[in-house]
Amino acid sequence: MKARTLLAVFLVILLALVGCDQETMMSEKGFRLPDGDAQAGREAFLYMQCHQCHTIEGEELPAIGGTEPPYIHLGGKVTKVRTYGELITSIINPSHKLAKGYAAERVAEGGESNMYIYNRHMTVQELIDIVMFLQPYYDVVVPDYRYTVYP
Repeated sequence: MKARTLLAVFLVILLALVGCDQETMMSEKGFRLPDGDAQAGREAFLYMQCHQCHTIEGEELPAIGGTEPPYIHLGGKVTKVRTYGELITSIINPSHKLAKGYAAERVAEGGESNMYIYNRHMTVQELIDIVMFLQPYYDVVVPDYRYTVYP
C-alpha cells in the first residue's frame, strides 16, 4: 500500500514538472490554423500594403507610388519548412526574429523590427488568409552540404 502511494505521489510530481516545461508551453507543435482563402490573403496583403516592403518570389505585385522598392524577400527556396506558427509569429511579432541577409538599418532600429505592427488592425481571418497566401511560395530544398574528407 505504501509503495502505491509513493508511486502515485511520484507520478503527480513528474506530471507537474513536465507541465512546467516552458519549451513545451511555448511550442508551435500541434498549432494549426483553419484553412484560409489564398486569394483573400493576396487581397489583404495588398490592402495592408505589405508589398511596400516585401517581394514574393513568383508573384507579380503592383508598385506603390512614392515609395522605395521592396527589400524583404518572402518565399523562394528555403532549407526548412515555414510553419503556420513561424509565419504567424513573423506577422504579429516581427521583432521576434529579424530577417537575415539585409542591411540592419533596413530591417530594424534598436533591435526592434521596422515592420508595422498590424495586431490592432488585422482580423484573425485576414491573418489566416495571408498565411494561406504566403505558405505555397516557400520551396523547401535540401541544403548543399560540402564535406571535407581528411586523409
